Amino acid sequence: MKKMSALALLACCFIFNPAFAANSQQSKMATCNKDAAGKAGDDRKAFMKDCLSTKPAAAAPMTQQEKMKSCNVDASGKKGDDRKAFMKQCLSKPKG
Repeated sequence: MKKMSALALLACCFIFNPAFAANSQQSKMATCNKDAAGKAGDDRKAFMKDCLSTKPAAAAPMTQQEKMKSCNVDASGKKGDDRKAFMKQCLSKPKG
């Protein structure tokens, strides 16, 4: 039984190893290659360089409801005017 458990554990180590999963650079390369279909030569080279060097899009800014939840968590322990001032400042600053 111990041998079976050890074997199962070893198998899980190989299955869930990040080296076996496709990383973000590989998926980016695949996407850029697909988008570069029909381009050739210097045009393709320039497109691929630009495509592979671009950063992922920034996350969408928080909604007002998400800001309120976050500020409420941060304001725990504050009461009265202190909490009111903190919430006003927290909700007015850009979060994202």
